[in-house]
Amino acid sequence: MSTGGDSGGAQVKSAVRTVELLEYFADRPGMHTLASVQQAVGYPKSSLYMLLRTLVELGWVETDATGTRYGIGVRALLVGAAYLDGDEVVAAARPTLDRLSDDTTETIHLARLDGTSVVYLATRQSQHHLRPFTRVGRRLPAHSTALGKALLATHTDEQVRRMLPERLTAVTEHTVTDRERLIEELALVREQGYAVDREENTLGLRCFGIAIPYRTPARDAVSCSVPVARLAPGHEQLIKDALFDARDRLTLATRRL
Repeated sequence: MSTGGDSGGAQVKSAVRTVELLEYFADRPGMHTLASVQQAVGYPKSSLYMLLRTLVELGWVETDATGTRYGIGVRALLVGAAYLDGDEVVAAARPTLDRLSDDTTETIHLARLDGTSVVYLATRQSQHHLRPFTRVGRRLPAHSTALGKALLATHTDEQVRRMLPERLTAVTEHTVTDRERLIEELALVREQGYAVDREENTLGLRCFGIAIPYRTPARDAVSCSVPVARLAPGHEQLIKDALFDARDRLTLATRRL
């Protein structure tokens, strides 16, 4: 293997392209043609094909029966599972998530801020027939979720301005798309201690989120999601009280992390 400067640069470029390809497939479930992948990532077709074939051989990318369509491979799942298995916060949070699920009977999530998105690390499904479904590993915009807003609120207004563009993506018709309006809402989140997603990510679903303050700014948050049709005033207050209790428990559980 050459150790020249050009070779070193090429190796770094190859690594970046590999990661970008895996992230492309992770964000777009299903199988994709070489042409569609090339159009999205913009790599030269010949080098893209060789990189894909290498990833297929290593198990990071899979092909369909024709060998012409590509998707994320099983090794990505193994690495993701290893990340969760080795994460101290996920391990410390399990008893609290179980209790929060029992206390509210609703869907519970633990998520982490990653750039301007939140990534779901753990979930507890609702005990009701009518319930939302969110898989572990799912990535959603922070500004449209209670989890994300709870975490953004632990940053200063100027930090939020540096993190987010002026115009934010609308996930539903209720999503706050103006950054300054979002910043005004974050002030309320800091005051009341929790954030609310009012059908901003999923129509018919309201979520309440609260940050875990073992770091500043906070990195992780928990939430409770409930269909609007089931959200009576008494149930809403029960959820808020349960979230504050969960925050206190998680603060103790993560105090040494």
